Amino acid sequence: MADSEIEITAELVHDLLRDQHPDLAGLPIREVAGGWDNRMWRLGDELAVRMPRTERAPALQRKERRWLPVLAPRLPLPVPTPVRIGEPSARFPRHWSMMTWVPGAPLDCASISRDDHAAGTLAGFLRALHVAAPAGAPAGSDRGAHPKKCTDGFEEFLRAVVPGGVTADVRAIRDVWDDAVAAPEWEAPPVWLHGDLHPANVVVSEGTLSGVIDFGDMCAGDPAWDLAAAWLLLPAGAGSRFFEAYAQADEATIRRARGLAALKSLFLILMGQNGERGIPGGKPTWGPAGRVALDRVLAFS
Repeated sequence: MADSEIEITAELVHDLLRDQHPDLAGLPIREVAGGWDNRMWRLGDELAVRMPRTERAPALQRKERRWLPVLAPRLPLPVPTPVRIGEPSARFPRHWSMMTWVPGAPLDCASISRDDHAAGTLAGFLRALHVAAPAGAPAGSDRGAHPKKCTDGFEEFLRAVVPGGVTADVRAIRDVWDDAVAAPEWEAPPVWLHGDLHPANVVVSEGTLSGVIDFGDMCAGDPAWDLAAAWLLLPAGAGSRFFEAYAQADEATIRRARGLAALKSLFLILMGQNGERGIPGGKPTWGPAGRVALDRVLAFS
């Protein structure tokens, strides 16, 4: 279902609520900027309505509804949890979800000032999340895999981004990536992953991390995918404090994580460039976040 097929408006959301959840229809509704697979509307103070707008979005919402109630109770930061389900109807032919609202500002529009606190908070969150996943846990496609399986994506992003003004030495970026590709694979059982930790998928309050959102890409795999967040989210210099507090990453895992952080930084820069050019799906706020993250990746030693 492409964006053009159905116009998702406040009136539509209100009508769906009135038809299926009339006890909530009187709450104020306002759209929340951002979102990739879903458009999101804040409902009152405590709820969010997520309306799928891509073909893959309904499957991602089903995954969140199945697994977030399992994961959320053991996580030390607030995460969205399912509250109710919207059924397909003549007005909107897909399932849709109501989730708890996680307060805070997304990091691509805010900043962290309490570096050590944020590093410890992120480490504690990932330690709690990164436990062996059950046999029925969703598998990722490339997410959760060794970086060597993502080389085509790395090359694509690097070619697309360099003409747009990346000032870092391209050879240095390649060296980080090549080192990650050469690192030994994760040999322990796959662990639970968020799968898509970047500045738009965490929220901050009072200068530190206060919540994690958008678990649509959760899967089982190599923890290096989430540990890349040390460079994507934390201010310069906080990475060492993070890995000290996490205390479960060996040298090979850190090498893979750093390479994946380079890959994800390039993707953020590319999405920022697309946003500046008005290309659908582009995110103008992601570009600056990606550039500073890439600088942190290259400065790490």
